[in-house]
Amino acid sequence: MPAKENILLIRLKSIGDIVFTLPAVRAVRENFPRAKLHFLVSKEYASLLRGFSDVDEIISVDREVYHAGNFANACAATFKLLRELRARNFSRVIDFQGYGETELLAWWSGAPERWGNVYHPPRGWAYSQGVTRLESLHPAEANLFLLQQCGLKIDRIVNGFILPEDALEKARQFFAANNLDAARPTLFIQPLTSATKKNWPLKNYLELAAYFQSRGLQIIFGGGPADRAALESVRAAGFVVSAGSPLLISAGLMKLSTLVVGGDTGLLHLAVALGRRVVMLMRSNSRVHTHPFQHADWAVKSSSGQSILTVEIGAVLETIEQVLNLKTA
Repeated sequence: MPAKENILLIRLKSIGDIVFTLPAVRAVRENFPRAKLHFLVSKEYASLLRGFSDVDEIISVDREVYHAGNFANACAATFKLLRELRARNFSRVIDFQGYGETELLAWWSGAPERWGNVYHPPRGWAYSQGVTRLESLHPAEANLFLLQQCGLKIDRIVNGFILPEDALEKARQFFAANNLDAARPTLFIQPLTSATKKNWPLKNYLELAAYFQSRGLQIIFGGGPADRAALESVRAAGFVVSAGSPLLISAGLMKLSTLVVGGDTGLLHLAVALGRRVVMLMRSNSRVHTHPFQHADWAVKSSSGQSILTVEIGAVLETIEQVLNLKTA
């Protein structure tokens, strides 16, 4: 019987890009059913890996140590990580990120097989097999393409995030604490993204929320800790705001919701992997294909070459009504 594979998967950040590795991780598991799969990720996203049912062990990197200005601590953390990677005796490393630092970590691991995405030459020198990243592909498809080019067989594509039960229970508790009924239709709105150019005006989301609240839907506005201040106007308008909730609890809130609406951001892509229906508002950009994976029709886009600000609220209202079957004949 062949030796059991010991495989390291790498994607340090961020939420959406980590979620985009899900179908590839499933494919690795199907090709190597007896393998032990490790996933190297930044500490702030480590909890997300709890929903990757095929991953056996999470290795987290505290990148904050490199921003603290303490050279000795940064060196100590680096040497600790390098020792750990070398000591694991990986048989194979798959670098989905393809950055200079992740390429070096793949090489340092000492694994005889090192596969990685290559964005620009001369990167890729440290891989035993590097694959040019095709910008025409959705990031999840590009990760699968990497595996195929390296010889793996992709029989089926599975994009499934398994929410831990404790996170779902805490989401239920959030509903109860905010007088929400998990049995009633709920609209989860994620209005802010990591880039201003991807943000639809907050006043438009407030108009959507008021309209659908009047139609009997419960409304939750989501966001990260940094979004609390920006969403104070939403809270003042009387809507429930979950900004600052831990990542997996936010995932639970989306899981309990009927529909998730927002911009091109990690939580929306996570909602897709949770099996939720989404309506994603996106600016038109032919070079970046980050629509909901396997559901390009779930995106409402601006006109070609135009800002997301040109997406009309009427078009979004109509799309949501059609999804929720609220459109009158």
